[in-house]
Amino acid sequence: MSNKVVQFRAMHVPGNPLVLYNIWDAGSTKAVTEAGAKAIATGSYGVAEAQGFHDGETLPLEIVLENLQRILSVTDLPVTIDMEAGYGDTPEEVRASVAKAFELGAVGINMEDRLPGETALLPVADAAARIAAAASTGIHVNARTDVYRGKDPADYSQGLIDEVLERGRAYAEAGAGSLFVPFLGDHATIRAICEGSPLPVNVLWAPGRGTTAELAALGVARISYGHGPWAATMNWLKEQAQAVYAQG
Repeated sequence: MSNKVVQFRAMHVPGNPLVLYNIWDAGSTKAVTEAGAKAIATGSYGVAEAQGFHDGETLPLEIVLENLQRILSVTDLPVTIDMEAGYGDTPEEVRASVAKAFELGAVGINMEDRLPGETALLPVADAAARIAAAASTGIHVNARTDVYRGKDPADYSQGLIDEVLERGRAYAEAGAGSLFVPFLGDHATIRAICEGSPLPVNVLWAPGRGTTAELAALGVARISYGHGPWAATMNWLKEQAQAVYAQG
């Protein structure tokens, strides 16, 4: 494991979370770097949309890697990129794709446990095999599990927590460096997952989810902002343009 990966992994501290205000290109990287970021992270949704594509690995891997190169050219901070399901039909293909990002200089990736366009999660063993393939390159794998995707907070249960922790254990054994559990809003659930997870836990921030300090107190080790920064920027741009064009 390279020194940069070791240093990046050490930033994942339960109770003192690494905050990642996700970017999508070199320009947004410069802005967030200058704002005081400790690391840079892309979000696949914003990256794809900024290039005229849609989320779900419709953005060709070549463009993902070209975008990574441009990002790396404007910052000395560690860079982790969202590679969705790993850009590969098999573990071997995943490893080849992730190796390219690692060789260019990425220290980490996000990797989901469901395939593009699919609702059902991969069986634990299949997802773990893909994560193991990615981790074998030496990169930090932020293993994302979508157990809570589409779930209503009213339906939260101990069973869902148990499923997350089962996957967390399998992904830890496969070599993942952290566990990403997006779509959570219930603090009791976040605390239970943080306490039971063998990996430092990453949550996705959203309005009403709590402050950095509140999430830190739950044991969170990493906070991501996902496509929120990209969406807010695009909304601002649209509003400004509308105001200009409204002048006639």
